[in-house]
Amino acid sequence: MIIKVELVKQIKEHFNLNIYETKVWIALLGKGVASAGEIAEISQVPRSRTYDVLESLEKRGFAVMKLGKPVKYIAVKPNVILEKLKTNAIKDADEKIEILAKLKETNEYAELQELYSVGIQPVRHEDISGAIKGKSTIYSHIRELLENATEEVIICTKAAELISKSRFYATIFERLKRANVKIKISLSGTDKEIKKINNKFKIDAKPLELDARFYISDKDQVLFGISKGGLPDEELAIWLNTPFFTSSLAFMFEQAIKGK
Repeated sequence: MIIKVELVKQIKEHFNLNIYETKVWIALLGKGVASAGEIAEISQVPRSRTYDVLESLEKRGFAVMKLGKPVKYIAVKPNVILEKLKTNAIKDADEKIEILAKLKETNEYAELQELYSVGIQPVRHEDISGAIKGKSTIYSHIRELLENATEEVIICTKAAELISKSRFYATIFERLKRANVKIKISLSGTDKEIKKINNKFKIDAKPLELDARFYISDKDQVLFGISKGGLPDEELAIWLNTPFFTSSLAFMFEQAIKGK
C-alpha cells in the first residue's frame, strides 16, 4: 500500500491531525485491523513512535484497540469520525457563543465601550467611514446598521439574497417592526420571487431592476456592496457616514420606486 503525499496533506488539514497521526490512520484504514509493527511498515512512521501515535488516535476516537494478544488496532469508519468532529465543533461553537454573550456584562467590555466613545467623539462625522472585507463581517455590519435605525431603513438588493439569507433578515425585520421603524425595500428578481418574499416576511418590497446592493439607516449612514461573487473572504463593501450623500441617495431611491 502506497500512501499518497497529497492525500496525507489534505487529511492532516481536514481532520486536525499531525503528520504521524495522519500517516498511521491512513495505513490503519487500508488494513482495517493491524498491529503496531504492520502499521509502522506501511506508514513509514518509526516503530518506536507508532505505539504512541496509535494510543493518541485511540483517545481521539480514530481507532479502537482490539481485545486479545498480540495487541492490534481497528480502524474507525471515516463517517463516524466526521460526525463526531461535527458534534464537537457545534459544542465548541455553542460554548464560545455563550462566553461572548456574557462579555457584555463584564467590566472589561464596559471599559472598551468607554474607550471607543472617548476616541470617537473628536472625529468628524463624515470621517467615520471605511472599507469592510469578508462576507461574515459585512453581514455583521449590515445587522448593526439596520438594527440601530430609529426611524427608517432602506434596502436595495437581489431577491435571491433575501431568500438565501432568510433567517438573517427575518430576525432584523422582526426587531425593526417591534421598534416601529419604517422598512422600505426594493428587489431585483422575478415577480414570483418578490411575491414569495413579501408573503414570507410580511413586507412590501417593490420590484426594481437595479444591479446594486445598498443599505441605508435613517438617511444618515449607507453601506454599499461593491463586489460580485468570488470567495466569501474577498467580498468587499464600503460604509459611509455622510448624511448629505446618504439623504440624496435615499431621495433618488424613493423617486425610483414611486408608483410601483
